[in-house]
Amino acid sequence: MNEEQAKIVALRALSYLVGEPSPLQRFFDLSGIDGADLRLRADDPAMLAGVLDFFLGDEAQLLQMCQATDMAGEMPARARRSLPGGHGEEWS
Repeated sequence: MNEEQAKIVALRALSYLVGEPSPLQRFFDLSGIDGADLRLRADDPAMLAGVLDFFLGDEAQLLQMCQATDMAGEMPARARRSLPGGHGEEWS
C-alpha cells in the first residue's frame, strides 16, 4: 500500500472518529490535541498515523470502526505501515 492509499484509509478512520463523541474525547485526552488542531492537521500523514495508532491500540474499538466504515480488519494496520513511523512493522 502506498502513502496516498494509506491516507485514504486513515481519513476514513478519522471520519468515523469525529462522529463518535466518547472515542473522540479519549483520542483528545491521549494525544493532547484538540478539535482545532485536528481540523488543521487532518491531512497531515503524521496525524493520520496517530489516528490509526489510536484504533490499533484497542481491538474492540478497531473492530467497531472497521465494521462501521465497511473496512477490512487488516486495512488499518497495513495503512499504518505506510505512514510516518510505520517502518513496515507488523502489528499484532
